[in-house]
Amino acid sequence: MAYSAEISRVNPTCFVFLVDQSASMNDPIGGDSPQRKADVVADAINRLLTELSVKCAKEEGVRDYFHVAVIGYGSSVGSAYAGSLAGRDLVPLSEVADNPARVEERVKKVPDGAGGLVETTTRFPVWMDPVANAGTPMCRALQYAESIVAKWLVDHPGCFPPIVLNLTDGESTDGDPDAPAAGIRAHASADGAALLFNLHVSAGGGEPVTFPDADGGLPDAYSRTLFNMSSVLPTDMRSYAATQGFSVSDATRGFVYNADIASIVQFLDIGTRATDLR
Repeated sequence: MAYSAEISRVNPTCFVFLVDQSASMNDPIGGDSPQRKADVVADAINRLLTELSVKCAKEEGVRDYFHVAVIGYGSSVGSAYAGSLAGRDLVPLSEVADNPARVEERVKKVPDGAGGLVETTTRFPVWMDPVANAGTPMCRALQYAESIVAKWLVDHPGCFPPIVLNLTDGESTDGDPDAPAAGIRAHASADGAALLFNLHVSAGGGEPVTFPDADGGLPDAYSRTLFNMSSVLPTDMRSYAATQGFSVSDATRGFVYNADIASIVQFLDIGTRATDLR
């Protein structure tokens, strides 16, 4: 069955995060939050990198089940890593875990055991910083991701297929992204075609459209383009999405439109849930 390859140190897979860094990412995210979209997305990816590192940590250290690229696109297209990883594309997860650009002290509220909340500080590793300027060269970003995926598959022909996650808040400013998106999905390992998932970050509020299986309920041609660019969720991801309360079918796609903070976190969680690790 496709999308069932074992992920191991000898047969790893890769994630490629494409992060829209256009000027509109300066706008506040939808809903009641005053946070900028750029800040919310950067925090979500930094948190995910921590969670992946913890998930893959064993007694001897973090195992390289995954190699991870974080690619920004705005005034330029390229690695969004900061610090010692700056300029690199795919990085083995153990190197990611060992090389955050910095570790911040963040304040968060936790239950106090008596029905209230109390503030505490927590360590928050940062690998990428929020950036927001210029246009939205999505076609170039997808082409960049395709080159990463193609090279990876030459070296790892039997892997669980690479996963590309595109987080954006606006339409492409350098052409129709459908063709370069199809270019990514045309690459395949022995276990299946490369996966492309898309998340549209909201500025206007309203209910997110999460993991739809048809484009009939989407509001415009742009949202339908993103839907049609997106891969169908593999069986294990659909099953996990169902346990999280989402309605899924065999045609459910890895796509969220009008995303708020909660749905960004859910999207990254489900979209990076591949299969058992060995």
